Amino acid sequence: MLLMKIVATVLSALVLPVALFAKLTPDQIKQLPPPATHPINFKNEVKPIFEASCIRCHGRGRSKGGLQIDSRETLLKGGDSGPSIVPGKSGESDLIALVAGVDPDSVMPKKGTKLTAAQVGVLRAWIDQGATWDADVTFGKVASKNLTPRLPEVPAGKAANPIDRLMAPYYAAHKVNPGKPVSDRVYARRVYLDTIGLLPTPNELESFVADKHSDKREQLVQRLLGNDEEYAQNWLTFWNDLLRNDYKGTGYIDGGRKQITKWLYSSLSTNKPFDQFVGELIHPNDESEGFAKGIVWRGVVNASQIPQMQTAQNISQVFMGINLKCASCHDSFINDWQLADSYGLANIYSDEALEIAQCDKPTGKKAETKFLFPELGTIPATTNREVRLAALAKIVTGKSDGRLTRTMVNRLWQKFIGRGLIEPVDDMDQVAWNQDVLDWLAEDLVAHGFDVKHAIAQILTSEAYQLPAQDYGENAKDYVFRGPSVRRMSAEEFRDALTSLTGVGYAAPVADVTPNEAAANQFAMPASLKFIWNKKDADKAAPAEYVYFRKTFTVSSKRDLDALSLVVCDNSFSLWINGKKVGSGKEFKEAYRFNIARYLHVGENTIAIEAINHLADNSLPKRDKPNVAAANPAGLLFYARIRATDKGKQRSFDVVTDQTWVQANKQVTGWEQPKFAATDWQKAAELGPMNMEPWRVAKKYLAGKLAAAYDGKVRASLVAADPLMVALGRPNREQVVTVRSSEATTLQALELTNGDTLSKILKRGAADMVAKTNNSRQLIANVYEQALGRKPARAELQMAEETIGNRPTNEGVEDLLWAMVMLPEFQLIY
Repeated sequence: MLLMKIVATVLSALVLPVALFAKLTPDQIKQLPPPATHPINFKNEVKPIFEASCIRCHGRGRSKGGLQIDSRETLLKGGDSGPSIVPGKSGESDLIALVAGVDPDSVMPKKGTKLTAAQVGVLRAWIDQGATWDADVTFGKVASKNLTPRLPEVPAGKAANPIDRLMAPYYAAHKVNPGKPVSDRVYARRVYLDTIGLLPTPNELESFVADKHSDKREQLVQRLLGNDEEYAQNWLTFWNDLLRNDYKGTGYIDGGRKQITKWLYSSLSTNKPFDQFVGELIHPNDESEGFAKGIVWRGVVNASQIPQMQTAQNISQVFMGINLKCASCHDSFINDWQLADSYGLANIYSDEALEIAQCDKPTGKKAETKFLFPELGTIPATTNREVRLAALAKIVTGKSDGRLTRTMVNRLWQKFIGRGLIEPVDDMDQVAWNQDVLDWLAEDLVAHGFDVKHAIAQILTSEAYQLPAQDYGENAKDYVFRGPSVRRMSAEEFRDALTSLTGVGYAAPVADVTPNEAAANQFAMPASLKFIWNKKDADKAAPAEYVYFRKTFTVSSKRDLDALSLVVCDNSFSLWINGKKVGSGKEFKEAYRFNIARYLHVGENTIAIEAINHLADNSLPKRDKPNVAAANPAGLLFYARIRATDKGKQRSFDVVTDQTWVQANKQVTGWEQPKFAATDWQKAAELGPMNMEPWRVAKKYLAGKLAAAYDGKVRASLVAADPLMVALGRPNREQVVTVRSSEATTLQALELTNGDTLSKILKRGAADMVAKTNNSRQLIANVYEQALGRKPARAELQMAEETIGNRPTNEGVEDLLWAMVMLPEFQLIY
């Protein structure tokens, strides 16, 4: 008896919908909300109800339960159970029964807010009045937004930057008075962080403030963007987040993930055109394939996470501003993308046609191979995967694809301004708050050969970027642009700022950013650059010995001075500039890089190098006693690129090892000092292209623009995340991260106030500062100028002196550093 009751209950549940869809009883009709009594306007009253409650499942080409409401015709056709509405008879229309909840177990919509009695009444009246439908209304698939390139006309105006002339109508429409640009100090700090991710040094800042040239801001941007090494090391962070690239961790251990660091660094340091950059990620080579292959180490958790589908998700999100994650499992409820679209893109990367699975259940249907926007081009129906990938790369990077460039410039705008022209930045189907600016920046990027640095410069030199920063709060709906948002430093920027302040950096990079052999071979070394020694055949064999080298050169200006040097020596060396020891190296297979700008002065400068050719067992020979019996190859290479602004123009020159250097075999007291008279020293001997490891090392490092170190203080972007960077928001990069969260967290508060990582940095930095000076007032001034770009106010100076004492103590200086790095003025970008 019990079994029969269970069966009867189940059967009644199964047949209830059929009875419901057949015809409502008079009693059921009486239970419905009454029809509205006024004439119904479809566009103003019915359309909003369908958009809010129905189209996620039944519009934009979707047909859940067989029902589509793309048009009046598809609605009248109905679904799997027959017609959905009967014009003139709302009481006999299944649609009304479902939205009114006659059967509580079958009420529609299944998800989200149910319709009110008033809304049901509007739908009843609309049906009773004939279910009229305005001809220009459709809930079918809409044309893709921001796809076709468009170059808006730039209005006339006084502003030099087209962005500002395009912003003028926006300001007028929103009654915004843009106001005056920020001060030179604020601008310099902002633009240093946004281009190279570093705080300006006090000298750099004071030099910029003192500059009287009207175009000094434009010149500063160009100079910073021209610093290829620091630019690349800063922008590694941005692209590592987007491309899921990291240096160690889950997935790298078992070989399921592959770094693209060398390729990425080389692409950034050479400013590879963006279309080529994207093309090499979509149709990858051996160095760039780590992005497109997906995160295979996860395994196939479900059908929506197979590697090919992850690749489709990543490509669409990063380059097209499209979120396919929902549409990888079922037709999306948050946008118009369908399951078939995701599988079509994933199929391009598959060796065989993928079977479509809906909510992890196989459907038995094979996916069609297609791009998300078929109007831009078709993918060849071929089993040759390489041909398909080449076609996809060509379509995405083609000049007819306006989505790629809009997505990129929108990401740049968001990074610098704090909010994208389109928000969120991964939903490029939305409307921009200034479409003209978005479209112009995108087309300007194309017109300048997909030069990303050019696009960056356009934004950073605009008056819009130079406006005072605003706190917009969290009410995004009422956003009206009045200036950039107040932003926080990124985790890497904060850590590099600590290095600038305390002198405590990372000891060695984890990331290998030296270029590959092919890139190195393409580099044309300066013709004048030679390995040198004291004899011409030293590249074949030289005694184990000490050799001392000197070179003088002139610097005409220290304004905007930038001087990077590279030293390669077989076997070891020590370097002095103007009598001050800069550094040393003892591994001939390494190239050592030093920033020597702070050692230089206007006028004559002296380089002095002690070079040593070791014994066969790598031990040192006796000083001033060459060991001919232990002869082996030897050579020294020094290269420096020195840049400065002189008479309003940026000038550069190279200092290289050649026969103009002088050398001696014996050490004499004061030989490294500028005033030393090397009258009896001999000319250095130039060596040919050394058929040995140092020559290949030199070529690699020069091709990499002297990469990998900064005065022995490695940038945070080149190391694995430590607890401080994790707390400050550096992601694990197991998935695409296009925008880091700006909200403060409890973890951040704990790490910044009591974290072991930060504590050790400040403790060591304080001890180093105390060891260098016992002048409290000078130490305080140095800290303020480096941290905040200004001198302390009188009250600040008094409080700081009370903190560290008349003679600085380690504990007092550590307390001062804690106070400085906690200041919003230090942590925020205004």
